[in-house]
Amino acid sequence: MNRVLGDPRAILILLGPALLVYTLVMLVPIFWSLGYTVFEGNPITGFEFVGFGNFVELFNDPKIADALVFTLKYAVVLTIAQVGFGYLLALIYVFWLRKASSLIRTLAFFPVVLPTVAVALLFQELFKIAPVNGLVNDLLNLVGIPSVDWFASPDTAFLVLILMDLWRSMGFYAVLLYAGLVDIPDDLFESARLDGASGWRLVRHIVIPLSLPVLLSSIIFSVNGTLKVFDSVLALTNGGPGNTTTPLTLYMYQTSFTYGEYGYGSTIALLLTMICLLVTIFIFRSSRRDLTKG
Repeated sequence: MNRVLGDPRAILILLGPALLVYTLVMLVPIFWSLGYTVFEGNPITGFEFVGFGNFVELFNDPKIADALVFTLKYAVVLTIAQVGFGYLLALIYVFWLRKASSLIRTLAFFPVVLPTVAVALLFQELFKIAPVNGLVNDLLNLVGIPSVDWFASPDTAFLVLILMDLWRSMGFYAVLLYAGLVDIPDDLFESARLDGASGWRLVRHIVIPLSLPVLLSSIIFSVNGTLKVFDSVLALTNGGPGNTTTPLTLYMYQTSFTYGEYGYGSTIALLLTMICLLVTIFIFRSSRRDLTKG
């Protein structure tokens, strides 16, 4: 085995097919899209070289500012919610339900495997106001609160979108964080309890520091996923009302495939890529500083 792994030709034969597929599927489209940023047009009308014209338009486009603000707000709120609730569920699995948590973990994880369009239709039915009230408005009417048109206001539409994606995703983060918590040795918990640690003190001084690597991974997964949100917004609100729930991904899609501006759409994609990269680097650097201080 050592002889095989030490042979450059064997390594090339073993890794070559995977590297070829990765290059064709991932790297080539990235550089192809990067090349589009200095052109305008599409394959039907043809392309015209505009240099940095798309970048100038990017910084002068008011819709970009609105889409960027919505994307960042959505990413911050949903990341805090899904990682926070996921961590809370993981703590319940480990310290309260323990061996009886298998059924609850399965039920909590079930929304993750549901199609996004099906979940969006479900939430549209739950929150609808016409022609008949959905379940949520019926419950509000029972306590004397008038029906709310949830998808007519930017704030309420954003709230429904957050609730839907939180319901869909927190089961995944609960299982991911649970896997990190069960690796903590029981001896440490016993020692901490003997020293008088319990409840929040046990979680703060023992559980969180020891589960920090998987917690960091969950935050990175969540941030990158929420910054690139597309399907749930398209299926639930389609960016409405108006453009108030339009993230960068949906605006990029509309620019490229609805209006046929491939170059400007690729420029928006480059902006989103840079944001994801910078946020990931910031999280890594912040966590390293915290670990050093601790």
